[in-house]
Amino acid sequence: MTRQYFGTDGIRGTVGQSPITPDFVLRLAHAVGRVLKRSDPRPTVLIGKDTRISGYMLESALESGFNSAGVDVVLLGPLPTPGVAYLTRAQRASLGVVISASHNAFADNGIKFFSAQGTKLSEDWERAVEAALDEPPHWADSATLGRARRLDDAAGRYIEFCKSTFASDLTLRGLKIVVDAAHGAAYQIAPLVFHELGAEVHAIGCSPDGYNINREVGATHPDALVRAVREHRADYGIALDGDADRLQLVDAGGRLFNGDEVLYLMVSERLARGEQVAGAVGTLMTNMAVELALKRRGVPFVRTGVGDRYVLEELERRGWLLGGEGSGHLLALDRHTTGDGLISALQVLQACVRSGKSLAGLLGDVTLFPQTLLNIRLRPGQESWRDNPRLLEATAAVERELGQTGRVLIRASGTEPLLRVMVEARDAAQALACAQRLVDAVQA
Repeated sequence: MTRQYFGTDGIRGTVGQSPITPDFVLRLAHAVGRVLKRSDPRPTVLIGKDTRISGYMLESALESGFNSAGVDVVLLGPLPTPGVAYLTRAQRASLGVVISASHNAFADNGIKFFSAQGTKLSEDWERAVEAALDEPPHWADSATLGRARRLDDAAGRYIEFCKSTFASDLTLRGLKIVVDAAHGAAYQIAPLVFHELGAEVHAIGCSPDGYNINREVGATHPDALVRAVREHRADYGIALDGDADRLQLVDAGGRLFNGDEVLYLMVSERLARGEQVAGAVGTLMTNMAVELALKRRGVPFVRTGVGDRYVLEELERRGWLLGGEGSGHLLALDRHTTGDGLISALQVLQACVRSGKSLAGLLGDVTLFPQTLLNIRLRPGQESWRDNPRLLEATAAVERELGQTGRVLIRASGTEPLLRVMVEARDAAQALACAQRLVDAVQA
């Protein structure tokens, strides 16, 4: 059974259009509640959100839907996605729910879920929810309705958890750090985490108004961070996305470091401490240079499909701890159950402080291969792009040209009607030219 509503990261879309409408979200929460009650007679669900104006509406719809199924609700207010995952586990809740469309613009929103253990839920669970959506509702009577309350100091509890992942014998004192929260869920939390560990913090992207989330700031628009680091003569810049589960880093020279480099650095830091690293997981998009550098150090590396849930599934299957994506979704399962931009940043800063080296110094043996990634918005009727003869012919020609010195990856986005075309080659101009040939083939 295929999933009708769930994508690679929950349910996402444009607010006011199916399925991101209050009536559907109420039905969704009711269906989820009924699934939960199959194993728990009185479930409790935590609900967090980012800073989008639509979060108020969707929060109310979720609350009503859960209560109508006899499920208790705890409202967390604005909180990063990984913060909801942590509190779900810490509060022994049955489920965590996040209202967010992550790095998308404010006009979009979405719903994603975490298990009682703070992990992403399986596709089988999502199929069970979709099956329940097709069933008639079973409204609870007045005596069995769920209740709702707010959790005091949800942000403070999560701040303390983040700080606990940073070595207790180290401090950020003496460092100047620019923090960009993308006007998103971490706008209050992120500056405090680094300040309370001793850093001098300059905050940008920390003034949400409901409409400006991810707008020209944050992990998807790192130019703002680069400018701010130079302006303040900071040692580091840290950019998160709207729900703070992805990370981009900038050093004092304004150089941007992506998630592939951070993954290598996390592995390298553990090796430097004498820890064994059984292996690391990346995706089809992970830069070949990182794969080769890890293998030179005797660390096995495997790829999964694009999406942090697939990285997590592979890590759990192999019993490994470290994985991630170039976009900045990083997993360190000895620190948290899910990707966390703040905790990933703390792991990087910990490595720099402990070693006395800069980011560039720690990554001196990794030079990324140039990658070109172009997005094509699919028009109606282009869903069958895999059968496009022009694209098939152009792909074969590009692969012949690259040989063993590069890669081609073409995939549909799991969250937007986009086709993503990636070409990796040792020469940047060649990568760009080859990618453009593939785009032209689709658009012809």
